[in-house]
Amino acid sequence: MVSKAKRDVLSSASDGAKNAACNSAPDGAPRRAPDGAPRSVSQSDAAGSQTVDMRVSLAGIELANPLTVASGTFASGREYADVWHRIAQNEPGLIRNRRFPGLDCMGALTTKAVSLAPWSGNATPRIAETASGMLNSIGLQNPGVEAFCERDLAWLATQNVPVIVNIAGHSLDEYVAVIDRLERESVPSAYELNISCPNVDAGGMAFGTDAHLAAELVGRCRRATTRPLIVKLTPNVGSIADIAKAVRFAGADALSLINTVLGMSIDARARRTILARGFGGLSGPAIKPIALYKVYECHEAVDLPLIGMGGVSSATDVVEFMLAGASVVAIGSANFSDSLALPRILDDLEDYCKEQGIHEVKSLVGALR
Repeated sequence: MVSKAKRDVLSSASDGAKNAACNSAPDGAPRRAPDGAPRSVSQSDAAGSQTVDMRVSLAGIELANPLTVASGTFASGREYADVWHRIAQNEPGLIRNRRFPGLDCMGALTTKAVSLAPWSGNATPRIAETASGMLNSIGLQNPGVEAFCERDLAWLATQNVPVIVNIAGHSLDEYVAVIDRLERESVPSAYELNISCPNVDAGGMAFGTDAHLAAELVGRCRRATTRPLIVKLTPNVGSIADIAKAVRFAGADALSLINTVLGMSIDARARRTILARGFGGLSGPAIKPIALYKVYECHEAVDLPLIGMGGVSSATDVVEFMLAGASVVAIGSANFSDSLALPRILDDLEDYCKEQGIHEVKSLVGALR
């Protein structure tokens, strides 16, 4: 059951999304009809009927398009699916994609982190808005893998979308145990190993900042499954390329990057940190240049498909990440302010390809001139 408060928040966010979807072009400029007035996204673009092949491949999985969501920003999709359906009923021409309002309008759905036992997360306050993004210190709160399988995976089985399950643990054994439980389910298409979260005291980023530990973890998980393993990397390390090489050698099938950047927010009047834990992970537009460079660095270092993320809020952002080397791009904190971020960006990305004469979106990957 979706709480009334959650529905109100998402409904409010969708109002802003409607304006963004109707008035934003792929480069952020206002859309204009021939008479100079703003036009709806439902109207045809100058590129006419040109078709674009939006399919991409990720570690052997064919995706309908290169968009997914960043773990922790979309839960398992229930709330967004509900909002999308209500918007489609009230504003049927708002999003053009033929798959909308189903979750299968995205290339893949990446779940919130799942651990062996329930995690309660960190003390509050654990979210703080910043001038160019947000800090979070949620702490990977989740109900545990058993509850996830019974509630979320059973529902996701009806959604016709590839599912990437994000996995967290305090120890090597916990990561493997979560995979062992998920192997009994048919829904997961791939696993994303979260070795980069800065908001847990044991496990998490401790694995992602040490190449030997990261490789050992990936090797253990590799022996537990034949499904694709995606390793989520942290930018809070001296050489992300060294970590990328280590996990590739250990059996990783793909990489996702970046996770949040360590940061702090202080209340000058109270003279204390705003987050109860003192620090958290920064996401949003502020980290996009960092994320782009890290994606480029890993693309140059290893021959693995990449999921790029960090400050994505437009089709232009998606194109930039693909040019830097990402095959798939994840939308993260933008989901909080715009519940239609993904389908809106997908429409605009297809428009960009038509305008640029691009017949296959995958041709953008690593295509910097």
